[in-house]
Amino acid sequence: MISHIDQQENRLVELADRLEVSELVNRYVVLLDTQDENGFDPEWPSLIFTEDVRMELPVGTYEGLDGLAEFHYRAKSEFARTHHVSSDHRIVVNGDFATVRCQMIATHVHRRSERLENGRLPLFRVGGSYEAEAVRTLHGWRFRSWVCRVSWHEGTGPVELC
Repeated sequence: MISHIDQQENRLVELADRLEVSELVNRYVVLLDTQDENGFDPEWPSLIFTEDVRMELPVGTYEGLDGLAEFHYRAKSEFARTHHVSSDHRIVVNGDFATVRCQMIATHVHRRSERLENGRLPLFRVGGSYEAEAVRTLHGWRFRSWVCRVSWHEGTGPVELC
């Protein structure tokens, strides 16, 4: 029989794990917008993802850490600025494994030249969800999969959505 103290300790461990995974989501979502503010850093994905990560994003699918920073950099360089937001993090922890689902809205600001040449509206907005699997590693929690599911969009983006 598990004592009340053991139950409370288990609950605290679960809450700490959920908080760490939620913070991992926050770090990645902020990095989507700030990854190159201090110059290009090819190493930042290793702070967020496992070596065998699989990503499914509207701009394409990517596997592994090698070249992942460049993949993100190229996608972001399509725009003058971006602003990603996540909320309602639903995290289920099972030992050293966690599943994540959260809502997302991303705003992308087209470059002035794109607006003038192609008649695009200034903003391209996307809403939907992020779904991920995280694993506990020797260096803390890391995502081994990340999927962006688009529910709606407004404006013209670099690829056809929905």
